[in-house]
Amino acid sequence: MLDKESPETAPHKPYVAFRYVPPFTEDAFLELEKDGVEHAIIFSQYPQYSCATSGSSFNEIYKHYKKRGFPIGLKLSVIERWPTHPLLAKCFADLIKKELQQIPENKRSEAIILFSAHSLPLKAVNRGDAYPSEVGATVHQVMQELSYAYPYQLVWQSKVGPLAWLGPMTDEAITSYVNQGKKTFVVVPIAFVNEHIETLHELDIEYCKELAEKVGVENIRRVPAPNDHPLFIETLSDIVKTHIKNKIPVSKKFLSRCPHCVNVNCINSKKMVF
Repeated sequence: MLDKESPETAPHKPYVAFRYVPPFTEDAFLELEKDGVEHAIIFSQYPQYSCATSGSSFNEIYKHYKKRGFPIGLKLSVIERWPTHPLLAKCFADLIKKELQQIPENKRSEAIILFSAHSLPLKAVNRGDAYPSEVGATVHQVMQELSYAYPYQLVWQSKVGPLAWLGPMTDEAITSYVNQGKKTFVVVPIAFVNEHIETLHELDIEYCKELAEKVGVENIRRVPAPNDHPLFIETLSDIVKTHIKNKIPVSKKFLSRCPHCVNVNCINSKKMVF
């Protein structure tokens, strides 16, 4: 799609870089350097920026080049956040509408839309991490597409360890709503763009099946992640096309740090050559 929409910059080649499974960041960058790439766009697949996700990935790229030295002839640019892209909101809204149609008509108007995102430790939030506000911005874009026709709540999942985390937690919210007499839900993984353990197991099995049966939920639907939805593919293509045409290698927001940032790698990663 990108080759078709932006033929003047074609051909475009994707390289995949993961943090914890192959192909690792180092693998991807060694491959593109071997291919003689002149302009690499670092495109985070987290729509909402967090120091723990996108920021960690950019730090990994910095560490790669700190070890090897920056190659001559390679230009880097960055797409580090895209929480309010209108096509992304339309994609989620379309997926939500399809799940709402699966709820019995006489119960549909009672549905509460629970937008579930991976939580953060409160110490990260207090440090200045932009993630909670950006996830909230996505939620409001999606609800605007839905004309705010249903009650909704942003909730958080995947808490680990003893620290205080951002809440309310998804499972606790479901339980509390049932205690209030609300028993119809649509769960939306608003910060994930594809299926993985936190959607297929945590949401589908732990919450929408086991917890729902335990607390007496009557209707619950889990919205798929965007995956290969045509509007999502269009979203990605439009973001890259716009980035190329704007000729702005990195946003001013990315270059600024959290007010209480103490991560040396984060400081130095923002000084990479763009």
